[in-house]
Amino acid sequence: MYKTILLTVDLGHEASWKKALPVAAGLAKTSGAALHVLSVVPDFGSPLVAIDFPADYQEKALAAAKARLEELLGRETPGAMKTQAHVGIGRIHEVVLDHIASSGADLVVMASHAPDRVREFLVGSQADRVVRRSPVSVLVVR
Repeated sequence: MYKTILLTVDLGHEASWKKALPVAAGLAKTSGAALHVLSVVPDFGSPLVAIDFPADYQEKALAAAKARLEELLGRETPGAMKTQAHVGIGRIHEVVLDHIASSGADLVVMASHAPDRVREFLVGSQADRVVRRSPVSVLVVR
């Protein structure tokens, strides 16, 4: 059914993977699909902000995120399930959309929660942005 499943997780929020990871792992096992798990480190968004951080901050943030993601997968994925951990940096929905293409994913699994109204108005939902722009099916787990 699926060949490659891409699960997105926010390492800072357990809710982003607590329900979605078992769903993605189950689908991967049933389909015989590869499971790719992606976490995105937000970028600075502005050169004015970037100057306040050490020059190697982003590299260290990516390395720390990769280590945390691998630890999470080692702890939370069933037995011998093989997963591929990926980290990216940038605007979350853009990195996810780029990774759909680069991984060859034919299904994306994401968690979503209802943000408060002000946050939803100002920044919107990352899951919503991916759903609207994704070239493949997206399963949103609540």
